[in-house]
Amino acid sequence: MKSKTLLFLVLFLFAATGFAQTKLQIGVWRGVLKTSSGNNLPFNFSLADSAGKPVIAIMNGDERLQVTDVKVDGDSVFIHMPFFDSEFRLRHEANFLVGKWIKHLGTKDATMDFIAQPNATWRFFKDSPAPAFNVSGRWSAIFGDGDKRDTTVGEFKQTGSKLTGTFLTTTGDYRYLEGSVAGDSLYLSCFDGGHAFIFTAKISSDQTLTDGKMYSGYSGLDHWTAVRNENAKLPDAYSLTALKSGYDKIAFTFRDLKGNKVSLSDARFKNKVVIVQILGSWCPNCMDETTFFVNSYYAKYHPKGVEIVGLAYERTTDFSKSQRTVQQLKDHFNIPYPLLITGYTPGKGDPQKSLPMLADFKGFPTTIIIDKKGDVRKIHTGFSGPGTGEYYTQFVDEFDKLTDDLLAE
Repeated sequence: MKSKTLLFLVLFLFAATGFAQTKLQIGVWRGVLKTSSGNNLPFNFSLADSAGKPVIAIMNGDERLQVTDVKVDGDSVFIHMPFFDSEFRLRHEANFLVGKWIKHLGTKDATMDFIAQPNATWRFFKDSPAPAFNVSGRWSAIFGDGDKRDTTVGEFKQTGSKLTGTFLTTTGDYRYLEGSVAGDSLYLSCFDGGHAFIFTAKISSDQTLTDGKMYSGYSGLDHWTAVRNENAKLPDAYSLTALKSGYDKIAFTFRDLKGNKVSLSDARFKNKVVIVQILGSWCPNCMDETTFFVNSYYAKYHPKGVEIVGLAYERTTDFSKSQRTVQQLKDHFNIPYPLLITGYTPGKGDPQKSLPMLADFKGFPTTIIIDKKGDVRKIHTGFSGPGTGEYYTQFVDEFDKLTDDLLAE
């Protein structure tokens, strides 16, 4: 027993010393991703010491995304994100972290240059110019040009120069955005390990945002404008996706993470209210929906006769590669319900090929609600996560009521 205790202490001290020898600063860092246009995409993260091991928390608004797979080898630092199949490969140089963010896309990798400095709590400006306007409230925004125009709802909260909020779309929201209002300009950004966004705009007045730009990833660029509209809202999320005429049920057979075939006709789903979650491990709104299902919904309703099954559409049709990314998702969220690998990608038309009874498919996530008779009662497109405030609260209330009503039938 003494030898085991001594060995543990030696290993602990070695790990702690190894982390300490890197001289990585504990505290808040400012990371910057470089886009092809030369724009900096900033975000903040905290670095802490947990029993001699480095632990990172990505900071976006109120969200703290925990990252525990951090390895230090001399001056090299490897950070593997808990989902989205992305990683940082960095060097520790002159107190900075310098290197690449690599996003694995199934058949290829996408990379962005990255640099981070310690003891930096600001996001866009160390000394931000005083704001000329307050943009708190709800806005009706239009993204895109010509025929490719998409109406969204912007929700912002400004305190001094600090700005938080999000944009809601018919397929979900842009999650937790954080930034500032500097003079007559708006700046927001988000990084969640899979997606990187910058939003900028000119504040023409208390009522109008112009010359908006959204930079996504390395080279994505979209234009947007917005007008203040406290009554702005999106179409009913239950009205966007439907079954083909003549259908009232869906059917599928896909393999679970162990390779076993699972069908909706299996005994476990008989006479149950069934929630079919169409998702992907690459999808940030799916992450928010999964958090809702795991943290509150499943524990409340599974004992009452509700089953959930997730259908995963990954970036590759290779089962073993999809198995790895979906297992990572399952482990991170501790998902108690089965996740099935469809063998289809999220590409245009693939979800409908795998579920041919769907008349259309708008985006991820999509949630199909089935009653105890096996009939599809509702199809919900997208997910407004906790970053949307009252929209999320309203969804939870409505979804709980729908479930209660179906269970009572």
